[in-house]
Amino acid sequence: MTAKKSSSKVPDFFEENPFDPVLSATGGAPSPAPRSPAPPKKKAGFYLSAPLLERFNRKFHEMKLADAAVDNKSSLLEVLLEFALDDLDRGERSRMWQKLA
Repeated sequence: MTAKKSSSKVPDFFEENPFDPVLSATGGAPSPAPRSPAPPKKKAGFYLSAPLLERFNRKFHEMKLADAAVDNKSSLLEVLLEFALDDLDRGERSRMWQKLA
């Protein structure tokens, strides 16, 4: 005897869907349009000097205490790296380039 395959689709609860089923059923306000997905993230391992790491941690906590819009250390580091890479794109006029030279 063979098992009969079910033709019903199993719901994917993590599927991006612009409609909120509870609001749709209750007649509430429609959900906002879905955001574009964030780029995938990968864990990276780097060695940093202890004073630099302490400075980074201190600055993160100072920003959190000041209610800055920083979610976590990874998001702060991403912003700092983007800023540094944008500066390096300036070539020899870059402050980072000059510091490394």
